[in-house]
Amino acid sequence: MRLTYKHTICACFIGYVVQAIINNFTPLLFLTFQEEFGISLDKIALLTSINFGVQLGVDLLAARFADRIGYRACVIAAHLFSAGGLVAMTILPRILPVPYLGLCLAICAYAVGGGLIEVLISPIVEACPGEEKEKAMSLLHSFYCWGHVGVVLLSSLFFALFGIGSWRYLALFWALIPLLNILLFARVPLAPLIAEGETGCGIRALFKMKTFWIYMLLMFCAGSCEQAVSQWASAYAESGLKVSKAVGDLAGPLVFAAAMGLTRLYYGKKGETMELRRFMVCSGILCLISYLIIGLTPVPILGFVGCALCGASVGILWPGTFSLAAKAIPRGGTAMFAFFALAGDLGCGGGPTYVGILADALGGQLNLGILAAVIFPILLLLCLAQPPRLRPA
Repeated sequence: MRLTYKHTICACFIGYVVQAIINNFTPLLFLTFQEEFGISLDKIALLTSINFGVQLGVDLLAARFADRIGYRACVIAAHLFSAGGLVAMTILPRILPVPYLGLCLAICAYAVGGGLIEVLISPIVEACPGEEKEKAMSLLHSFYCWGHVGVVLLSSLFFALFGIGSWRYLALFWALIPLLNILLFARVPLAPLIAEGETGCGIRALFKMKTFWIYMLLMFCAGSCEQAVSQWASAYAESGLKVSKAVGDLAGPLVFAAAMGLTRLYYGKKGETMELRRFMVCSGILCLISYLIIGLTPVPILGFVGCALCGASVGILWPGTFSLAAKAIPRGGTAMFAFFALAGDLGCGGGPTYVGILADALGGQLNLGILAAVIFPILLLLCLAQPPRLRPA
């Protein structure tokens, strides 16, 4: 069977499902780790920071070494690290004298895979031949959302049927997905991101472009807008709707992820009928409105509706920024995508932290912390309102 660029894009879709697995499966086991290995909650909380911290480091390093090593070798390595980390999580805590060290090593392994996937998959899709790159990019990023929803729902179903004590078997099952995707990436065609005979801008040249820094800020705001609500959706559902923690863990993040995925799917199917920057401006306005609803409404159920609206509004922001930047800086190369991933990840970490600090300072009122985060959609709209600087460099 002759593999085409359609198979390349399918492999990339699965790659984002892998990213969703490694980011969202382990948090479902945090209380299990606490009970099984006797790990304190503060150390459990540190596991998420280790994951995203390693991914940030890989984002930064990939800007230098990805082009030299080659996309195929790097993306295969990404899947190997992802699968290896999931497998190691079932083994290392049991054989090392300190179980927590085993968990940290396993998480570091799959975080390397996650960082590489984040840097490589978008430029691989961008390089594939075809005219509808913006639609493909939006559809690509929707698979992270569906992966998130699938991981939570299928894991919850597995635990209900077989018990939480069987989590190791589920981890091995999830590890099969990156291993099988390696077979695709080993054979699918990969197009160069920079046309033959041309060279990329280089890091120094990128840093001298005002356009590049506008897009860096745009990526930071996209990550902040998304995660400032997403990371607190469970707690907001629990405190606002007075539901149990189990229901809050499912309802909050899943509604947000599903709404975000639907927006990306919609643009992926209907993108040719609308101009991307205008769609992003409308999304930014809707995001601002959703923050105001969450922060100001006295009716908890309306606040939860605001969370869903926020999920729908932020869907296009991350992939849309990639697409706009690829047109504005056509010779940006892998380094540009790596730095955008870094900026987005900084926003993903900074947004929720900002909300948490302000909510704590305001007496634990989470809605007021989210209200204060309107600065992120406002900054995003200001960036999108700079058409002269967003023209091709």
